[in-house]
Amino acid sequence: MRKVYIGPYNCISSLGYTLEDTWSAVVEGKSGITLQEPIGEIPNTYAAIIARDELDSYFTAQLQDIKLSTPFSFTKLEKLMISALLPIVRNLDITTETELIISTTKGNIDQCDDKDKNGAAASLPALAQRIAYLFGFKRSPIVISNACVSGLQAISTAKRLIQMDYCKDAVIVAADLVSEFVLSGFRSFQALSDGICRPYDEDRKGLNLGEAAAALYISKQPIPDQKQQFYVAGEASINDANHISGPSRTGEGLKCSIERALAEAAILPEAVDFICAHGTATVYNDEMEAIALHRTKLADKPINSLKGYFGHTLGTAGLIESILSLESLRNNILLPSLGYQKQGTSLPLAVITERIHKPLSRFLKTASGFAGTNTAILFEKEII
Repeated sequence: MRKVYIGPYNCISSLGYTLEDTWSAVVEGKSGITLQEPIGEIPNTYAAIIARDELDSYFTAQLQDIKLSTPFSFTKLEKLMISALLPIVRNLDITTETELIISTTKGNIDQCDDKDKNGAAASLPALAQRIAYLFGFKRSPIVISNACVSGLQAISTAKRLIQMDYCKDAVIVAADLVSEFVLSGFRSFQALSDGICRPYDEDRKGLNLGEAAAALYISKQPIPDQKQQFYVAGEASINDANHISGPSRTGEGLKCSIERALAEAAILPEAVDFICAHGTATVYNDEMEAIALHRTKLADKPINSLKGYFGHTLGTAGLIESILSLESLRNNILLPSLGYQKQGTSLPLAVITERIHKPLSRFLKTASGFAGTNTAILFEKEII
């Protein structure tokens, strides 16, 4: 199969409004997770929230780059998506062969809190069409809304569409918000931590939700003026249909996803330099991942979860975590798994505890979500 190349990318998180800001904060070991004021009727929540007033100021400044023929008002989610997209599409030649892929789990669901609005305000197709129209995309956009694997599956989908000659390039954008609706769901599962999350740690108590947006360009052509080229070497998505919310006790779906991704890339487990795993810091998710990584002979590989830096960003998670891992590849830096102190899974993992500088060529990114969804992608770097 032909290589599919990763081009410019960008992200916005509780740590900053640009890729550079978020990357610098992560390298410095900062966390954007804090104790929040009550969100609706939910008190004492640790989450990574992007301040609305700060976003409004940033968005207003960025909006000068868009020449609107019709005055629009935008939701917070739309402002995040647009702001993340702008640096990617500013100089992009959007043609009839350029696809737009939107990744989100809940989209504008917060708009349903307004009793004066109907359900159409939260329509995912309407959101996608709005973003596509704003930037002048000529094709019908694609929405990926498949629980917590959405962001990673969006990359997988773009890669497959390009290899099938359905399109020549694609732009992916992802965003999700921390709303009372989403919080109440995770709270009902007793999945929220009463402090900053600690993936894979013995004392982990659950996850923290986070707000973020990310955007990435992907193409069948190498990216011009980019000495380091990144490409998708292999990917797979397997649904083990284990349970509507609980992960498999055997890690079967994740195991199969990893094995198929490595097989497509023609890479043996020992050739993987590091793993950026899902690592939500819930008891069952982290345990399932440990089992799957042992079954795929990857348990001795350096592994991290980035959730301790900016929380679980839902439909953005797979995309923003891939982007920051690509920066790890670019800069030859292994990032520690923030919050980890003591082994907390029944099978040991080589969790990264400090920043390490070493030559890196490839990494595996994994994600798992509700209803048994699992995705794995192997990214590689080549110097030209």
